[in-house]
Amino acid sequence: MRVAVVWDHDRTGVINRFGQPCWEEYGREAVESVAEALREGGHETLLCEGDKGLLATLERFMPPDPQAQPSGMVFNMALGIQGECRYAHVPAMLEMAGIPYTGSSPLGHGLALDKAITKRLMRDAGVPTPNFRVMRRGTAGTDDLRFPVVVKPRHETTSFGLQLVHEPAQLEQAIDAVVTQYAQDALVEEYIEGREFTVALLGNGELEVLPLVEYDFGDREMRLVTWEVKHIAAESLRRICPAQVESTLAAVLRDISVASFRACHCRDYARVDLRIDRSGQPFVLEINSMAGVSMSCVYVLAATTAGYSFSNLINRILNVAHTRYFGTGIR
Repeated sequence: MRVAVVWDHDRTGVINRFGQPCWEEYGREAVESVAEALREGGHETLLCEGDKGLLATLERFMPPDPQAQPSGMVFNMALGIQGECRYAHVPAMLEMAGIPYTGSSPLGHGLALDKAITKRLMRDAGVPTPNFRVMRRGTAGTDDLRFPVVVKPRHETTSFGLQLVHEPAQLEQAIDAVVTQYAQDALVEEYIEGREFTVALLGNGELEVLPLVEYDFGDREMRLVTWEVKHIAAESLRRICPAQVESTLAAVLRDISVASFRACHCRDYARVDLRIDRSGQPFVLEINSMAGVSMSCVYVLAATTAGYSFSNLINRILNVAHTRYFGTGIR
C-alpha cells in the first residue's frame, strides 16, 4: 500500500503567516524512522509537508481509482503550522479530499486540544479530574480553588507554559505570562500532590491498554513533568514501566483512561496523563490525541514493554486505522 507520512517541517507553505504559531514539532529523524518502519511493513512511503500543497502531492502519489477504494493512506504526524485547533488542520483537509488517515478526526483533536472542554467532557463521563477555572486576567473568582494550583495555556501541549503557583499573590503574574506568550486563556487547576502516570491506548472498539508508565521524581523539589523535564532534563527523570501499582488501582486507571478516550472522541491511539493523590484517588489531567511515536516517547516505551517492536507498533497503528475505515486489516 502507498502510505504518505505527513509532518510539518518547512512551515513556509502557507498563504500568510498569521495567527498563533505551533510551538512543537517532530524531528526529521523521528519521522524518517516511522517511514522506515512502514517500509519494513511492505509499504511504499513518501514524506509530505502538511501545508497548502499537501493535497496536490497526495493526488500524484496515490492517484484516485474511481472503481476501487482509495489507493493509499496517510500516517498523520502533522502537528499544525499556525492557528487554532492545529492538530485538526491536516485531518480536515484529508476528510474533504477523501483520503483515509491514522489518528483522531478533526473533532477529536479539537476537543483534546481544548483542556477546558476536555475536562468538562470527562466530568460528564464520570471521570475524576482536578477542579479548575479558565482565566485571562486577575485573581477574582478563585475562592473555590485550593492552592497550590497549576497554571498552563488552555490550548497547548507538551507542558508548554506550565507553572506551579503556591499562593494567590503569584497567580496574576502566572496568568499574564500565559496570556502574553501564548495569546490564549490560562487553565488554572488544583495541583494534585502524589504519583504521576501515563496510560497509552491503542485501537478503537476493544481498546488495548498498554502497560502503565510511572514517572519517578526521586528527590526533585518540582514534582511535575514540565517542558524542561521533557526536553532538557529528560534523561534524569526515570520512567518505570510497567508501573508498580496495586491491581485494583491499576484497573481503575485503565478504566478511566478508556472512558476519557471515548468521551473525547479519540481514534486509533492516544495517551492519558493522570495523578494519584496521597489517599489513592486518581485524577485525569489531560489526554493527548496525537501521542508522540518517536522512539524516545513514553507511548513507545509502553508499547515495547508490551512486546511490540517499533516497526510492529507503527504498522499496528496503520492497521488499526485501516480496519476502522474498511472493516478489515491490511492484506
